[in-house]
Amino acid sequence: MSSRQLLQLPSVVLPARTTTGPQVSLVALNALERPADAGALTVPEPSCRRTKIWEMHSTLHCSIVGTCLSTGELRRLLVRLKVAGVQTASDHDVHMLGVMLADRPKAGARELQKALDRRHRPAVHRFAKAKIAEAISALWEDALQSGDIPGAYWALLSHPGSTDTIIKRAFGDVHMLSHLIGAANRADIRRLRELEAQNGALTAKLERQQRQLRDGFTRRDQTIRRLNDLLAQSMGSQVEAHAPVGEEERVAMREAIGELHQRLESETARRKRLEERLAATIEAGAQAERTRHQLERQCEALAHELAAVETRIGFLLPGREEAAADPVHLYGRNVLYVGGRAHQIPQCRAIVERCGGAFLHHDAGVEHSAALLPGLISRADIVLFPVDCVSHDAVAVVKRSCGQLGKRLMPLRTSSLACLVSALAAIEPGEQTRATD
Repeated sequence: MSSRQLLQLPSVVLPARTTTGPQVSLVALNALERPADAGALTVPEPSCRRTKIWEMHSTLHCSIVGTCLSTGELRRLLVRLKVAGVQTASDHDVHMLGVMLADRPKAGARELQKALDRRHRPAVHRFAKAKIAEAISALWEDALQSGDIPGAYWALLSHPGSTDTIIKRAFGDVHMLSHLIGAANRADIRRLRELEAQNGALTAKLERQQRQLRDGFTRRDQTIRRLNDLLAQSMGSQVEAHAPVGEEERVAMREAIGELHQRLESETARRKRLEERLAATIEAGAQAERTRHQLERQCEALAHELAAVETRIGFLLPGREEAAADPVHLYGRNVLYVGGRAHQIPQCRAIVERCGGAFLHHDAGVEHSAALLPGLISRADIVLFPVDCVSHDAVAVVKRSCGQLGKRLMPLRTSSLACLVSALAAIEPGEQTRATD
């Protein structure tokens, strides 16, 4: 066995999962024939032959299956291998079965090898031209810059000239790339869920208030009808009375009329209070409606940002033969970023430069002098600033200078990386091309 097959990478132990729905039987692969000497695979000494997936160290299988094949491609492969229950399996179970399959050549690993070679044939051919470790490392650097991670990763791991150092480095790059993408999405997804929950709570509160008002008006109308009926009965009894009214009857009538007047005044005051509450509730409902519209706009903005980030991830992880297929390209335009958080500036710079632009930065007066802003704006083609992390004085200077110089100004909703990616994706292709005059 070659030395790179004994690559000492930390092993990953998958925790047991309990599900309530249909499950894929994890012994389905065990039912297939596994070679008796699977633990003692030997590799021919000549280094001109590409390494098979079952000859690689088992700690590499998870990253290969998760990075170099999509879930749909892996599911179709397992269906062709007639693995029981794979049609209804979750994505995690499909991934786990693919990893288990990788070190079993007689149980389907050969088919997995063929699928990877077909999927990434251009990258494999490109890496095959490299004969020394330095050339392989240079090709991997180019792949990181262009976003062709899946194809280059498989071509590097299976290349006969890849050393332990190169394989460890590629494994670490892919591992950290997954962390970077997860960190960029996590905060925006959490904020979107919070906004959706707040929107639902406001809608439920408005419905309760409307229901209470409707019930109050119904009770008020019923009370008024009862008072009118009592008053009509009292007046009718006076008209129908032909006999002289005694003193006791007159006293009783006066008391009844006084009680009716008192109840009428009480109901009138109650009606005024209800009308005031109704006006206040209507105003609160209008405010809640305005808040709901604002939250909907924020949710829509977050959805656009997440869509832009997911599109950007699509050009980093899935295999793409041409880097020019990326729709976001600044063609050397100068992008000035004013304000922001200091620890995010290197990441913002990397995003802009990955899109083919030149990154300029001013911290809005924290350490940089405000007198530098007009000069930087004159050099920039596009000016960005996050509204949640910039000084008022810097915003005033930026707006005034951009208006005078005719520069494109794009305020960002937050200082998150997702907002930056969304803003760059919103630039029209004609605006992305830098003027040559």
